[in-house]
Amino acid sequence: MKSVLCFGDSNTWGYAPDLPRRFNMSERWTMQLQLLLGDQYRIIEEGLNSRTTVFEDPFEPGKKGLDYLYPCLESHHPDLVVLMLGTNDLKTRFNVSASDISKGAARLVEMIQRFHHGFMAKPADVLLVSPTLVFETRIGFEGFDGAAEKSKQLGHYFKLRSEELNCHFLDAAEFVEPCAVEGVHWPLDQHTKFAHRLSEIIPTLFNE
Repeated sequence: MKSVLCFGDSNTWGYAPDLPRRFNMSERWTMQLQLLLGDQYRIIEEGLNSRTTVFEDPFEPGKKGLDYLYPCLESHHPDLVVLMLGTNDLKTRFNVSASDISKGAARLVEMIQRFHHGFMAKPADVLLVSPTLVFETRIGFEGFDGAAEKSKQLGHYFKLRSEELNCHFLDAAEFVEPCAVEGVHWPLDQHTKFAHRLSEIIPTLFNE
């Protein structure tokens, strides 16, 4: 059985943009992926609302992905990490470029590639996912001023980082869109679309 750690933010956690709740286990892309891949794979959900790559949030403690990733790797010893962060780095309070956001994601990739516990045959492979675009709407967009245009640059820089670090790459913005009204989080049909795309890609990564 191959274990796949899905390390991300609220779009991995399952934040519903149009409902006052979290998407349930049958709705979230992670659990849809588990059903699609079957019992030869174990999908490990590790989503956290407002999680950043490497930036300390002055208003929401405990959100820096860099701090949590190592103990998460130590706990699970995954064969593959699907890493999808960067949307929250677009918040105005961090004031960083798309290039810097990609470099934050690269630090996480490097940590995964260096982690090799004695019980592991080799370090985990990494699928670096550039996050979806964000839309500047009137609903739910406080703190993301100017983020829409910057989000369009993420795919370019994330791809550069993946090439530098020799890891797998996927640009989620090419086929998944956030809620047109709320602007950040994915509607249910987009969770399904993402799960299906990953179910096609992940087996090929293990067959290389």
